[in-house]
Amino acid sequence: MLEEKRENQPFEPQEVVSWYTPRAKEGNEVVSYYVQPNELPEKARHPEPPAAKKRSRRGLWIFLICMAVLLAAVIIGAIVWNHSGPEEDPDLPPEEGDASSIVDIFVMGGTDIPKVAGDPNVRLQVQTSHGAELTPQEVYAAVNPAVVTVVANKQDMSSIGTGVIMTEDGYIITNAHVLYDSDSCWIAMYHGVTFDAKLVGYDAQQDLAVLKAEGASGLPVAQFGDSNEAVVGDKVYAIGNPLGLELRGTFTDGIISAVNRDVEMDGRTLTLLQTNAALNNGNSGGPLINRYGQVIGINVMKMSGGGNQNDATVEGLGFALPISDMAFVVNDILAYGYYRGTPTLGIMVQTVMLDGGSTAVVVQSVTEDSAAAEAGVQSGDIILAADGFPVSITNDLLTVRRTHMVGDTLHLTVQRGEQVLELELVLRSDRS
Repeated sequence: MLEEKRENQPFEPQEVVSWYTPRAKEGNEVVSYYVQPNELPEKARHPEPPAAKKRSRRGLWIFLICMAVLLAAVIIGAIVWNHSGPEEDPDLPPEEGDASSIVDIFVMGGTDIPKVAGDPNVRLQVQTSHGAELTPQEVYAAVNPAVVTVVANKQDMSSIGTGVIMTEDGYIITNAHVLYDSDSCWIAMYHGVTFDAKLVGYDAQQDLAVLKAEGASGLPVAQFGDSNEAVVGDKVYAIGNPLGLELRGTFTDGIISAVNRDVEMDGRTLTLLQTNAALNNGNSGGPLINRYGQVIGINVMKMSGGGNQNDATVEGLGFALPISDMAFVVNDILAYGYYRGTPTLGIMVQTVMLDGGSTAVVVQSVTEDSAAAEAGVQSGDIILAADGFPVSITNDLLTVRRTHMVGDTLHLTVQRGEQVLELELVLRSDRS
């Protein structure tokens, strides 16, 4: 069972983050109150004010002198600390403690988790259709069995995250930063059954990793939906393990707050889905789910206070990697053990309205030395089909592109004036 202590596993593992804030002792939260069953007597509800008494000022002067001495001691202590106190390196990951501020996903410096080869025949399939809208209870029942707790160990330190099962034999998607600086890993199912896990591969820049549960078969799997269809205001849900093992399987809800939100960290930018669904440390790598029970994002970070008591509390700012954009990463890792980059056509296109109310996708520009330029695509070409599938809006073309990887050939049918041309584009990496 999950509750049983594993060898060399700390009792309260914490997720690896880039800032450390000492755990402050907190008072107990007030969760109830007492209600007087009978009406209070009139004098108790409206007591008469006590008679004023003449008091000596001697106590007041003693109090003021004590406060002055105390204030001086605090100021001197602060000056000594600022000059001689230890300085923390913000670039080093903490050994223990709580996370504050925003999770820094780019501290990923490597991992020693044993590796295993992936399967190039296995691919993350993004569905462009969906069934009927589900109730929150139905969403949880459908997705929670495919959500796992990810525990990455390093000596006396552990990182807790969440993962999503994508195949019955145990390929699991999670965040790369969950696995930072670890030498072993195991996962736990929602009912407590555990599996040792090996690393197929990861990409720190995209903050995605793929694990393989050893000896797994017949596992429940998640369904993945088209994140490009998400619009602001859509209902979404999240499942994860906030703050560690005790709260595993926590289900929260919210809406899509923004799409295509560029978040910059350490000079790098990720384009993310923004949500106000509650996310906390431990939710990393877990699913962001649409109202049809499809995973449309991998939760990656949240924004919070910076650990300073003077900082304003930040609520409802969570972010997820859009699954439609991440399919390339996952599929490359499965096939090669690393991410080769996003396959690109090398064209800018626009959906335009035609006479009669129909639409068409028109090439606006062609990038020099790109796959499109090499294949002979020209500005002004109308794209009729991609790999034989009709194209009438930009998303039609993107849907076909998502089925390919770097080096694949994509077939375009274009109209140029009165001619209809068949062109072959050998897709190139955006990292080359």
